[in-house]
Amino acid sequence: MSSPISLDFYDAELGAHHRHLRAAYGISPGDAVVDIGCGTGLTTREAARAAAPGRVVGVDVSERMLERARQLTAAEGLDNIQYELGDAQVHRFDTAGFDVAISRFGTMFFSEPAAAFANIAAALRAGARLVLLVWQRQEHNEWARAIEAALGEAAQPPQPGSDPFSLADARATTAMLENAGFDGVRFEDVHEPVVYGHDLDAALAFVRGFQDTSAALARLSEGEAARTVERLRETLAAHQSDERRIVFDSRSWLVTARRRRRR
Repeated sequence: MSSPISLDFYDAELGAHHRHLRAAYGISPGDAVVDIGCGTGLTTREAARAAAPGRVVGVDVSERMLERARQLTAAEGLDNIQYELGDAQVHRFDTAGFDVAISRFGTMFFSEPAAAFANIAAALRAGARLVLLVWQRQEHNEWARAIEAALGEAAQPPQPGSDPFSLADARATTAMLENAGFDGVRFEDVHEPVVYGHDLDAALAFVRGFQDTSAALARLSEGEAARTVERLRETLAAHQSDERRIVFDSRSWLVTARRRRRR
C-alpha cells in the first residue's frame, strides 16, 4: 500500500491551484455538498467546515485514497462527512440532493463524460453550483510536456478515460455541460505552478505512479526502462528552483456553472 506521504503528495503538488478553487466554492452553512474525485479528502474537509452543520459526501474510485481521507477526517474531528467508493459517472446519488458540487481535477477521466455530468446534474437542486478545476491543453502544461519528452518513444496518446486534458476545450466542455443541464458556464484562466516538493526521490516515485508513465515504462525492456527513469530524474532535477523545490509551469481552468432551473 502507498504510504500516507505519497497519498498526500497530490495535495502539496496542487497547493497554488487549490487556492483558486477554495475562493470559488461559495459554500454556505447548511449546504449539502458533493466532492467528485475527492482523493484523500482535503477539498472534502474544507467543504465540511464551510457547510457545517450541512453534510458533505466525498466520492472517489480509489479505496486507498478514501481510507486515507477517513483517517484524516477522524483526526480533525469532522462528523459531517460521508465517503463513498464509486464512479460519479454511474454513482447513485440522492436525486436533487445537493446545493454544491465541487471537484479538484477529478472530472477529466470519465469514459463517458456527457453521461457523467448528466448524472451529477441530476444530483443537484435547481440553481445549485458546480465548481471544477480541470487542466488546460497539454501544450500549456510544462509538467506534461517535460514528462512526455523524457518518456520519448514509449509515450503513447492517452486512452479514453485516462486523458487529463479531456476537458481542456472550453467551447466543447461548455456545450457538454449545457446539454447536461447547466447554465451560466464560465471558464477562468488559472496560471500557477505545480510543485513536486524538495525530495527528488519522492518526486520521481510520484511521477512514475502516473498512469501514462507507468504504462510507458511497462512497454520497455528492463534496460530501456532504467534509462528512461534516469531521464525522468534528470528532468525533475533540472526544474529544481533556488529553494530546491521541483517546480513546473502549468495552466488550468476554473469552471463554474449552475444547475438549470426547471421551467
